[in-house]
Amino acid sequence: MKITLLSVALISAMAMSACAKDEPAIDSAAADTAAMDAQAEADAMTPAPAETMPMATENPMVGGAAMMANMDIIDNAMNSADHTTLVAAVKAAGLVDTLKGAGPFTVFAPTNAGFAALPAGAVDGLMKPDMKADLAKVLTYHVVAGNMDAAALMAQIEAGGGKAMLTTVQGEQLTAMAHDGGIMLTDANGNSAMVTTADVRQSNGVIHVVDKVLMPKS
Repeated sequence: MKITLLSVALISAMAMSACAKDEPAIDSAAADTAAMDAQAEADAMTPAPAETMPMATENPMVGGAAMMANMDIIDNAMNSADHTTLVAAVKAAGLVDTLKGAGPFTVFAPTNAGFAALPAGAVDGLMKPDMKADLAKVLTYHVVAGNMDAAALMAQIEAGGGKAMLTTVQGEQLTAMAHDGGIMLTDANGNSAMVTTADVRQSNGVIHVVDKVLMPKS
């Protein structure tokens, strides 16, 4: 009888010990599961990182005004204090709707100083109603079809062995050459203008500011 009681006591003690050893393992497994569930919930609530967007190319300032790439050639030119004469000429020539069109156009835009450098009375003469066709010819001589930034112009100049012949909307050609680290344009009469501000991007093309007015032959 003593042996039996002793045996029962030993068995009970061993069983209790085994249970005590198993309980931490069960608690640990439960804790691990709870931690995983909490992490999964946190991950689900954390917003996905936003996609990296490319930086927009900033336009240079022209005539003291910001040039907006989502605006067209006319709307940007109207904001430039250096291009009031050009805007007036475009209106007088009836080219506003054309230059607000889809394009794209590459415009070599003379500044007010460039117009002022013409012979006395030349600008006023071109602005007269009966000179509308001649004025349109002068202005469209500053426009090339397509979207040609400075890199594209330089590539054409290099491919042409130092010069590129650009056919204008007016029909005659401008000669583009590299000069003093920039781009020089020469008209049909041998007069030259320098690009002073390049790559002013527009919704319907690109503007390159030039310091002189270029003249076609006819």
